[in-house]
Amino acid sequence: MVLTLAPAAAFGAPASASAATADATASTGTTSMAVWRPPVQSRWQYQLEGNPAYASTGGINVGICVTPQTGGACVRPSVFDIDLYVDAAVAGNNTTINTAAVKAIHARGAKAICYVDAGSIEEFRPDYQQFVDWHKSHGNSLLGKPFSEEFPNERWANINNDKGQRDFLLRMMEARVAKCAAAGFDGVEFDVVHAHEEGKSVTGWNISPATQLVYNRALADMAHKSGLSVALKNDLSQIPDLVSSFDYAVNEECMEWKECDALKLFVKAGKPVFQVEYKTSPSTFCTKANAATLNFNSIKKAADYSLKDLPYKPCR
Repeated sequence: MVLTLAPAAAFGAPASASAATADATASTGTTSMAVWRPPVQSRWQYQLEGNPAYASTGGINVGICVTPQTGGACVRPSVFDIDLYVDAAVAGNNTTINTAAVKAIHARGAKAICYVDAGSIEEFRPDYQQFVDWHKSHGNSLLGKPFSEEFPNERWANINNDKGQRDFLLRMMEARVAKCAAAGFDGVEFDVVHAHEEGKSVTGWNISPATQLVYNRALADMAHKSGLSVALKNDLSQIPDLVSSFDYAVNEECMEWKECDALKLFVKAGKPVFQVEYKTSPSTFCTKANAATLNFNSIKKAADYSLKDLPYKPCR
């Protein structure tokens, strides 16, 4: 991205001409749905954890306005990446769809991306028991190792299909995506779609690159058929094969791990990169993110990987 700030319209305000022309029509077989596709420069916020202070908007701070790393007046995101469900700490349960946040985001002229974990099984989800039951009834062939030390309450999913695992997972994801669409979300982020890169020692499963491509493309097609745009989350090694299927990228810590060059293909294709760093200082990575050589929409969030409304520091 260029070092100077772009005009407000370039950051994806839905009423702008740039956003209107960015919308496209996706074929759904029997019907056509307008799929929102954001401009390359679209400022974003990543808030997957609710704040009880904003209970009326599903725990999401939709009015957030923060001075960017480039300085000047505070800026507001035009894209919010939030969870499908209201945080249990806000709703008092784990089953409330966050329609309130979506409506509030739209009322401010912004768009909402629906976070769905498609590659690991989280214990706190309302449909968790369905995964457990399927796992037990199919030779313990679905739930793998814990995702990480930071996230021990989720387990890597087996996306192979020797016992129908992938078919089952796609049915479950389809049900989740239907909820995203019914709630009015504009897009969906499928997380943890890179098991093939981690290997059996991490995930518990042997996942080939070809198997990952089949699964990821099925997810992208599923989103488009539901009228939603779709993010490729990480999976940097397969970007050349997947950039045509996905509408934008969501990346964690490519600056930290010096992996950002792989994401240039999205920007080259006219598709934005929504990028977040946790441990690296904005003073270190923002100049690079804003430069024309990358042109990323980068933000800084908490070093402990929590995704509350604050801290939040957009690069521009």
